[in-house]
Amino acid sequence: MSQVLFHLAFPVTDIAQTKAFYVDGLGCELGRESPNSAIMGLCGHQIVAHVSSEPLTPQRGIYPRHFGLIFTSEADWEALLEKAQQNNLNFYQEPRRRFVGLPTEHRTFFLEDPFHNILEFKYYCEAEAIFGRSEYAEVGDAV
Repeated sequence: MSQVLFHLAFPVTDIAQTKAFYVDGLGCELGRESPNSAIMGLCGHQIVAHVSSEPLTPQRGIYPRHFGLIFTSEADWEALLEKAQQNNLNFYQEPRRRFVGLPTEHRTFFLEDPFHNILEFKYYCEAEAIFGRSEYAEVGDAV
């Protein structure tokens, strides 16, 4: 299969705030935009912010809805973490390690954009844990 890119659309209420968070803060590449939407590149994947007239309310906790990236390089994960810290982005959950000492151990942090969309950024210590290691039932945090 040739390279496949991921696409995600999500709600916002203001395009200028969207660009401030995603482009200026997170480092996304800005593509096409209109008064009601902005296409951005997030590490080579397409994310699209669409202005919504529906109220955007925060969810309680990181579940059920969030999106993000899994880094295959710990240095790249750390670079994005540093960028988020330097740009004073809103951390929904501070950086930490999950499942320490297990083959599913990974580093993670969560950001919240101005519209209550939650983004997670991960780095797995063992790459096979990204999709494999089914003998370990733990997925995420206890709810």
